[in-house]
Amino acid sequence: MRFKKPLDKLLQEAAETGEGTLKRTLGAGNLVALGIGAIIGAGLFVRTAAAAADHAGPSVTLAFILAAVGCGLAGLCYAEFAAMIPIAGSAYTYSYATMGEMVAWIIGWDLVLEYAVGAATVSIAWSEYLNKLLNNFGINIPYQFCHSPFQSSLDGVHGLINIPALFIIVCLSLVLIRGTQESAALNGIIVIVKVAIVVLFISIGWGFMKPINHTPYIPVNAGEVAFFHGQKSFLDYFANDFGKFGISGIISAAGVVFFAFIGFDAVSTAAQEAKNPKRDMPIGILVSLAICTVLYVLFGHVLTGVANYKEFEAAGKEASVAYTIETYMQSYHWLSLLVTVAILFGFSSVILVMLLGQSRVFFSMSKDGLVPPVFSKVHPKFKTPYKSNLIFLVFVGIFAAFVPGDIVGDMTSIGTLFAFMLVCIGVMILRKSDPNTPRPFRTPWVPFVPILGAVVCLLMMLGLGEFNWLRLIIWMAIGFVVYFTYSKKHSLIRKGVVVLPHDPERPTLD
Repeated sequence: MRFKKPLDKLLQEAAETGEGTLKRTLGAGNLVALGIGAIIGAGLFVRTAAAAADHAGPSVTLAFILAAVGCGLAGLCYAEFAAMIPIAGSAYTYSYATMGEMVAWIIGWDLVLEYAVGAATVSIAWSEYLNKLLNNFGINIPYQFCHSPFQSSLDGVHGLINIPALFIIVCLSLVLIRGTQESAALNGIIVIVKVAIVVLFISIGWGFMKPINHTPYIPVNAGEVAFFHGQKSFLDYFANDFGKFGISGIISAAGVVFFAFIGFDAVSTAAQEAKNPKRDMPIGILVSLAICTVLYVLFGHVLTGVANYKEFEAAGKEASVAYTIETYMQSYHWLSLLVTVAILFGFSSVILVMLLGQSRVFFSMSKDGLVPPVFSKVHPKFKTPYKSNLIFLVFVGIFAAFVPGDIVGDMTSIGTLFAFMLVCIGVMILRKSDPNTPRPFRTPWVPFVPILGAVVCLLMMLGLGEFNWLRLIIWMAIGFVVYFTYSKKHSLIRKGVVVLPHDPERPTLD
């Protein structure tokens, strides 16, 4: 708490223009499209089937609602911060102003799990759907060149490298380097296409639903029933039965499908590129979240109504939507092709927004001296942090090419939930420490909303299980090594440097 970034300096930095700054080109519509572009993607088309098959069955719709409640509460807190402190960096910047440098570093490092690892997860899903599309035309990418070394096919072929996943990361990183406005225009077109396809699937699929597939709506968890009847201890229940359908299955599924919602907070990372952030940031965050929640619940209801959730354990898990259409809606083969193409474009927009968010978080961290200055180098012509984009191209590319999608997907969820929880806490702290600072948007019912948001996020984190907690702890341990060996020594706040980047007296770390 000792080394906090002064709020007045953050507000001055938000108003800064000129050389070395990001260009303000995004309006409210761009930000809503940015949010939808990040939200509707791998989580909807891939994680829905996985959550239904492994945890919740048809009640995956309830998991979406639970996840949406957590996101909505966190979104209200994000909206207050984004309108109040329109700086690139998202939760990292907010934490620096409220809870100090140590917490800011933790959350900045944690956001790598959300954005960079999340982009890798989606690129792996992109590769799966590309294979599905090419199969329709008799083209097959050899298994070893579209899967990680940790995967093997049913006939014993081992993966080597996921080339399609690496390819899309390279392409979109280059688009981002070209410029934010160009990236936003491309994203806007993609969003229109994929939302139209989602609505089309819901509309047509509704007529193919079978009530028996929704019965029982919440599959029974025998261990959970035994626990509630006093026939099993909590430790035995938690270790062996928690999350395997029943009520606990909905909680675990919420943690899994929560991945589907991450992205609305990526809107806040673009605050420094918004034309009117005080008005447009809350609109971008909350409207995109509301639209996607409605689509998600309807989508999950139709998907588990047309095909039985048990089928997604194997045949339909990688490309569940296409599988469902081809198996139960055979007269709509054209829709399967259209959905697959739309999904490929949709995944592309998710990757685009996540890569954008990651580079903007490290842009802010670099400005504060916590990571090397290379991450805040702005291209003289395109006004983008191009070197940061290139570095994360390599980092994300390695994950995309060599790590299975289910592992990185759950890592992304637990990292994001942790960030959301800290943002909720930060709103309450800033209300106490800086009560008179103008707030263009105010989170309602403080402290009830932030506390409930933090509790719901923690509940979903618990539902992700011990292995994901272990991965989070290991990742954080690596982060602390980096902090104490580099960041602490180079922190400008610790050096007493709070002047702005354009000030000639500001020292450089180059």
